[in-house]
Amino acid sequence: MLRNKLMIKIRNFAIVLLLLVVVGNEGYRLGKKSNASSQGNELNLSMMWKVKQELENKYLDKTKIDNKKMEYGAIEGMVSSLDDPYTVYLPPDQNKSANEDLAGTFGGVGISLGFKDKTLAVMTPLPKTPAANAGVLAGDLILKITDKKNNIDKDTTGIGLDEAVKLIRGEIGTEVTLKLYREGSKEAFDVTLKRDNIIVPSLEMEWITRNGKKMAWVKLYKFSDLIYKEWPETVAKIIKEKDANYGGIILDLRNNPGGFLQASVLVASDFIKSGVIVTQESSNGPGEKYNVDKSRNLLLDDKLVVLVNGGSASASEILAGALKEYGRAKLVGEKTFGKGTVQAPENYEDGSGLHITIAKWMLPNGKNIHKEGVNPDVEEKYVPNTKDPKADNQLEKASQVLLNN
Repeated sequence: MLRNKLMIKIRNFAIVLLLLVVVGNEGYRLGKKSNASSQGNELNLSMMWKVKQELENKYLDKTKIDNKKMEYGAIEGMVSSLDDPYTVYLPPDQNKSANEDLAGTFGGVGISLGFKDKTLAVMTPLPKTPAANAGVLAGDLILKITDKKNNIDKDTTGIGLDEAVKLIRGEIGTEVTLKLYREGSKEAFDVTLKRDNIIVPSLEMEWITRNGKKMAWVKLYKFSDLIYKEWPETVAKIIKEKDANYGGIILDLRNNPGGFLQASVLVASDFIKSGVIVTQESSNGPGEKYNVDKSRNLLLDDKLVVLVNGGSASASEILAGALKEYGRAKLVGEKTFGKGTVQAPENYEDGSGLHITIAKWMLPNGKNIHKEGVNPDVEEKYVPNTKDPKADNQLEKASQVLLNN
């Protein structure tokens, strides 16, 4: 039976590893002294060494005993015991892939992965990639991965994200077939994708005209380092090209999986005059507050509507939530993803890495949106148009809301 019983609202996506989003304060790093011993919960490794010795003495095929693999496996097991999908240990090859993602260029099919009620799912199809061009949508369940060239025919039941990433990625020009199930579909279907060099843009802007009014449609794909350069340039362009028919801005955060927290604060600072955008709260209590950068404040009087959906996550939810709470913009679309925790990366000398949850995000009103998401002011579900693939009913609704604002 298909796992369609698991199809409910998107709540439990796990960490993105095809487009790993490292969020939060870059100043955070690991290395704080553990308080485990003070709680009478000391780590006893004697059983691990006992099991290892038994394997070395009795296991049939001694050639398969690889101490380095055992080491990585033991660490992965220790980290996974936290039952936090956002805290992950990555062996060197997986960490290398994650760092390639952060650089903005990698080989693959153009999807970020997560889990939908413990089933592997598409979190975001990246724009202008093989996945997006083939019509893959956020929320599609991935039931099977097939790669004939590499003799892969893998059901995804119980699969980990690291393994899924490894199976879906591959040599540019080769093909991988994903068996997908989409909510509302009668049965699963196959999509064959040719792997390509994936270049992830941070944003794009174009002018659109509705009812004689010119609107700036700004599509923010990801809060990467590029935003610090490209956002101010985009703002300058909007200001320069405004005219008598200017109707405002549509900020499109659909399928934006997040990124650097400070980048979302930068964007918010052009629309909100003053105040707290987000607060980080750690195990030690209330942490750093991120306030509006008053040196920006360049678009305070511009009419604004924000587009969101189930693929809008982490930093994009912080931005959308702050704009909504300050009454600066109406949100149009669908409920956001619901990721309200902060991860910090640590890279080790052997090439491996650890991404660890260090804090949670609080919106200006003190609410944490983890597993809850942000609700739109105007709900509008996306309806694909088979006759005109470029048609976008959510964008049209956002245009109407902006003009009637």
